[in-house]
Amino acid sequence: MIVVNPQDRRARRMSVVSQLSIVLALGCALAACQKEQPAQEAAVAPAAKVAAPAVTAETAVSAKVTALTADQLRDAARKAYAENRLYAPAEDNAVEYYLALRDKAPGDAAVSSALTDLLPMTVIAIEQSVNREDFAEAQRLAALLEKADAQHPALARLKTSIAAQQDASTKRAAQQQLTAEDEAKKKVELEKKRLEDQKKQQEEAARQLVAQQAASKQADDKAAVDRAEQQRAAEARAAEQRAAEQRAAAARQAAATPATADASDLRPLSMPPPRYPPDALRAGTSGEVQVEFTVGTDGSVTAARVVRSNPARIFDREAVNAVRKWRFQPVDAPVTTRRTIGFNPQS
Repeated sequence: MIVVNPQDRRARRMSVVSQLSIVLALGCALAACQKEQPAQEAAVAPAAKVAAPAVTAETAVSAKVTALTADQLRDAARKAYAENRLYAPAEDNAVEYYLALRDKAPGDAAVSSALTDLLPMTVIAIEQSVNREDFAEAQRLAALLEKADAQHPALARLKTSIAAQQDASTKRAAQQQLTAEDEAKKKVELEKKRLEDQKKQQEEAARQLVAQQAASKQADDKAAVDRAEQQRAAEARAAEQRAAEQRAAAARQAAATPATADASDLRPLSMPPPRYPPDALRAGTSGEVQVEFTVGTDGSVTAARVVRSNPARIFDREAVNAVRKWRFQPVDAPVTTRRTIGFNPQS
């Protein structure tokens, strides 16, 4: 069995990398002869991107987004939300815009509500990024989640998962000894798959949000209809009960009133005036109420009801309350009669 020394293995790997570096350098030199300076700057950009520090909660929202005004952030957030750019791409998504807007307007309830709706989708996107080993994207989304809610119940689990999966991926990459060419192809494929997955995920999340909002509105509309029907039913029952009470009172009065009853026999002892309703008094409303009442043999009013009133129901209660307090000289038999009581704010 041949034993390969780890140092020799590293040396061979460094040799391969050196050869690839020379080939790349020659390619860059030829390209520099044929292209202008902007193309050279574009070739350097990926290296700068790889060297960028990891995103944290403090740097989750880019300076470009933070520099916008509150109105610009609100408009950009709404547009990104409408176009399903919920959490990607970086520097142009609804989560970043709303986080920056929350810093500028901490008390805006609409911002808090929007972030509450967006965070579950962000958590799912982090898990999916980890599953496809897109750790840079997972860390960016985790930083957005931490800035939005540092106490989010899934945050610690997601961070641990990112670190563990990244470490496992690094070990697998070392074991497989991927060449520079294989790694470059994998990154291209990974970026393509990430963009496709993000597009599908955000479209699905947007559809779910629309469905949830429609269901919530439908439930609210149904509840409003139910409340209106219950109120109408209660009013109908109350009206029927009042009518039944009035019919019963009229029947009792008719049964108790002898055929020989005569209102001329009534001699008033006390007829206190009715109380003027405060609302009607402030409004300067006048009117009158005709009350039918029965005087018992002891001179007290035993029953009273409204026959008609103008305007309706404004003075009814006070008129009936006043009549019930009236007192007359005792009579030989109950007497039923009617009186019209006027209400005039000037009197």
